[in-house]
Amino acid sequence: MAVEVRVLKEAAVGERRVAATPETVGKLVAAGARVALQAGAGSAAGFTDQAYRDAGARIDDALAEADLVLCVQAPPVALIEQLRPGTVLVGSLHPDADPARAAALRAGELRVFPLERLPRTTRAQSMDVLSSQAGMAGYKATLIAAQLAPRFFPMLTTAAGTIRPSRVLVVGAGVAGLQAIATAKRLGAQVEGFDVRPETREQIESLGGKFLDLGVSAAGEGGYARALTEEERAEQQRRLAEHLRSVDVVICTAAVPGRPAPKIIGAAMVAGMRPGSVIVDLAAETGGNCEATRPGETFQVDGVTVAGPLDLASMGAVHASEMYARNVFNFVALFLKDAALAFDWDDELLAKTVWPERPADAAAPTA
Repeated sequence: MAVEVRVLKEAAVGERRVAATPETVGKLVAAGARVALQAGAGSAAGFTDQAYRDAGARIDDALAEADLVLCVQAPPVALIEQLRPGTVLVGSLHPDADPARAAALRAGELRVFPLERLPRTTRAQSMDVLSSQAGMAGYKATLIAAQLAPRFFPMLTTAAGTIRPSRVLVVGAGVAGLQAIATAKRLGAQVEGFDVRPETREQIESLGGKFLDLGVSAAGEGGYARALTEEERAEQQRRLAEHLRSVDVVICTAAVPGRPAPKIIGAAMVAGMRPGSVIVDLAAETGGNCEATRPGETFQVDGVTVAGPLDLASMGAVHASEMYARNVFNFVALFLKDAALAFDWDDELLAKTVWPERPADAAAPTA
């Protein structure tokens, strides 16, 4: 009997992405699955119900029949309670962020794969939703900064004189930060990138940015930065505060999955910036890199505009959905084989992603 796959219509306010596109639905059908979507699941991302039908899917809400459910953000508890025991749930779920959600997932005896737990390995790159969505977020954050800035980004020579280019500093050189650097450079700004990991210098410079060296190196494990010592943090803060006085735009992108965003720009630093400067804090969803950030708000502090936009990837719903859906399909392909679900728990990508832990009865591949 074919695997029944359901693709949810996202319930979170403002969420426009979808976990499967007509392209990936066609791949799921070719792999032997029967696919159904909730009505309008892809409409906010530009994918019509008819496009999904043409790809081989049905439109229905029969969640209780599902063997495998795909989503972007975690579904509400009421929907989780509709799923039968043993249903596989795949998405950016963050189960530990909400006790009620975690309790519902456990009570429902679901097999849960939060994709943010996926190991950051070379083999997992095609499944890495954090990277694909961070790229869109970094791009959109830069466009927001350009919109808010009371200056041109590029240098312009006009009849009224020459306009100097804006100086843009991107804090954090992960996927989002590198995309922000590349986008700001394309817009003609003078771009600097700052990261406490020294290995990012080459990446920043390859995109046309200048590496801002504050004399602090804090390379850690898994590609993330380690925590700074008090002495390192004090020196970083002193040098950064001095540098910010000459910067027009700051785009903050430093984040570590599952942890609060590190506070890098203090209130005193904001006060020391020139009036008309702009800070866009992409890390607002996890508390922000700037002490002044208010998640979801844009406001001014002593003439400095501070923006804390949320769910930036959703602003580019078409391409963000295409990338996310391909990530999801590539992950599902690990256990959707011969029109059945079979989990090889010796595969670290499955064993380290499943939540809360590898099932106790999973010593061997199971159907």
